[in-house]
Amino acid sequence: MTQTAILVHGMTCGHCVSAVTEELKAIDGVQEVQIDLHEGGDSPVVITSERELDAQAVVDAVDEAGYQVVG
Repeated sequence: MTQTAILVHGMTCGHCVSAVTEELKAIDGVQEVQIDLHEGGDSPVVITSERELDAQAVVDAVDEAGYQVVG
């Protein structure tokens, strides 16, 4: 198992969390997504996967949900 930690900017509610979670879980190998919502700020996200994730795939998934990875 591998864990990847990122910060996502701009989520404000449970619907935002659901959208980001759904897009991240669509990445091959992702098993779990945990999000600590900081409304309107930078929310910590921990992605548990079977193997190392492609960083661009993570950024693209968050972008597809309508948010931005910080950093």
